[in-house]
Amino acid sequence: MSKRKYKIAVIQLNLNDVAENNLKKCISWVRDAAKKGAEVILLPELYSSHYFCQSEDVDNFALAEPLYSTSFIAFSELAKELGVVIIVPFFEKRMAGIYHNSAYIIDTDGTEAGLYRKMHIPDDPHFYEKFYFTPGDLGFQAIETKKGTVGTLICWDQWYPEAARITALKGAEVLFYPTAIGWHPKEKEQYGENQYGAWMNVMKGHAVANGVFVAAANRIGLEKYIEGTEGIQFWGASFIAGPQGEILAQASHDQEEILIAEVDLDLQENVRQNWPFFRDRRIDAFGDITKRAIDR
Repeated sequence: MSKRKYKIAVIQLNLNDVAENNLKKCISWVRDAAKKGAEVILLPELYSSHYFCQSEDVDNFALAEPLYSTSFIAFSELAKELGVVIIVPFFEKRMAGIYHNSAYIIDTDGTEAGLYRKMHIPDDPHFYEKFYFTPGDLGFQAIETKKGTVGTLICWDQWYPEAARITALKGAEVLFYPTAIGWHPKEKEQYGENQYGAWMNVMKGHAVANGVFVAAANRIGLEKYIEGTEGIQFWGASFIAGPQGEILAQASHDQEEILIAEVDLDLQENVRQNWPFFRDRRIDAFGDITKRAIDR
């Protein structure tokens, strides 16, 4: 049963380091978030390494880990110690040849409340995720924890209103989006403002359309590790929005930060009573949404 009010945190970090150091760093920042009163804490996408999808390189599969190994053990112990829920995005090795971009939802007693596997997998210049990740097969989920009922989607999922809608319809009070998104340095001046604006606006739209809280955690810093390329400048700007799209907390583009905001379920219920979008949905007319295209 969710509390009527609870505090959530988004942690924005530079993660351009080796797995051991990133793990230690994230543990330290989770501790700080818990000290500040956070009860559900979100880390950025693929927390344990630099963003390796800038290239297609089989050596990068060595960064993956089996279920319930290093990341789960460390954050399970931490969640139990602190009495908090931690959302831990990681590179999952399911078996030889099958890998996922996944996230644990670890409950306050250290148990696994849920596991999410990224459903939408991009393939853009220097975001070559289709080379590494098999699309998720666990579906969209609302996961009950001892603090609240949460939904986790991952990065590229954030562009899809269907994913947000289904997760909210299943009962999620908050949509958490661990993220790794940034600018190509050559494109930033011409396209950067619009790219960042679209990213933020689409998630604020999910908050409004579904009457939910939305929390996005991005990484920061220039990650340039491939010779002859300019790398990716991760734009940070992590945020938490309320059910009317209002910004409750906003991070900078270039600083490591913790954002904290309160989830107020009485407010959420009031918003949904006054904006009854779920009530007025014409589910009898939505069948075509399951088609790849509506041919004319």
